[in-house]
This record gives sequence, structure tokens and C-alpha cells, in this order.
Amino acid sequence: MNAYFVILAGGGGSRLGHVRKAEIRLGGASLQERVANRLRIDRSAILISTGAGLSIPSAIGTALPDLDTPIGGPLAGILAAAAHLRHQASTDSVLLSVAVDTPFLPEDFASRLMEPLEHGARAAKACWRGNAYPTNAAWRLADLQDLPEQASAGTVAPSPRALLAQLGAVSVDWEATHASDPFANLNTLADLIDLSYRVQGSSD
Repeated sequence: MNAYFVILAGGGGSRLGHVRKAEIRLGGASLQERVANRLRIDRSAILISTGAGLSIPSAIGTALPDLDTPIGGPLAGILAAAAHLRHQASTDSVLLSVAVDTPFLPEDFASRLMEPLEHGARAAKACWRGNAYPTNAAWRLADLQDLPEQASAGTVAPSPRALLAQLGAVSVDWEATHASDPFANLNTLADLIDLSYRVQGSSD
């Protein structure tokens, strides 16, 4: 089962003064660099969702702007990746989506999320202590093939959370192996301060 990765980096950071989250630096490295490093794969195999408008060049992977559909937000990044891979990947392949603002992404992220799909699940979502992170998920490409057309027709699920529910996604929880939330993300100034302290005190 081949795996492809898309880092969802198109957020406008509205609660952070409209800065691009991907470029925020923690401990000397941008969030985008930190997430790419945690994936531990060849960066040329990574897709970067850059949001609406012109594609923003990236030193990490292939930059993908949103498609011209009514859908925005992280689901738009998943649609763009699905469209990009439509003629490049076999339908039994898996797409793993990763939020750019999760700098402590667990190193076994891909292997643990892919395991349920290898046993027949249609999708899997990352959790910690029962809290779900729907942008950190694994999807069968076969289930994403028609999403761009569905988005244009207005019939697609409105969010990653809704699409995961529609696909009956399995929850994979990291509580047993991580004392601190490995999917802690950055939405506010308080989050930025907390994650900065965590980076300073971490050996990860």
C-alpha cells in the first residue's frame, strides 16, 4: 500500500494576526519544516497545500494551491492533493493529511494510521485522550477520486470531520504512548507561547 502525504499549510492564521502558520518559527525552525522532519520521508514525496490563490513556492515538496471550487479550509487542501494524485497513484494508495501546526507529530504517525486501512477501514483519524484531530488522518485515494467534482456540484461533505464520519473512520489514539498531546496545534497567541516553551524543554 503506497502512501502519499499532504501538509495542510494554507491557513490564514486569522487569530494570530493573519500570519501564515507554515512560516511561524519555533526553536529556530518553521512549523512546516518541523512537520516535514517528523514525517521522516523524502521531502520530494510531500505535497504542500498552500491555500487559495497563486501557488506559493515551497522548499519542501510540491506546492498545491486550492482548486477552483466553493470549498475552502483544510478540506480544500485534501481535494487539491486528491486531484494532483488522480493520474499518478494507484487507487489502492493512501493519502495522509497532516496539519502544519502540529510540531510534535508522533514519529509513528503514518504507520499507526495506515494499519486500520490495511485491515479494511476506509479512513482513520488521529486522537489523543479521545480528542479527535480530523486534519491528521489517513484516507483511501479511491474514496477521494470524485471529491473535486462533488465539490463543484456542492455535494461534498463540508469538512474533514464530516467526511471522516461519512467514511466511518477508525479512531487511533496515542494516549498510551504519549503523556503530552502529540497533536497540540497552534491557533492563538497562548498556543504559540505554550508550544514555544514545550520546544525549549523537549528533546524531540
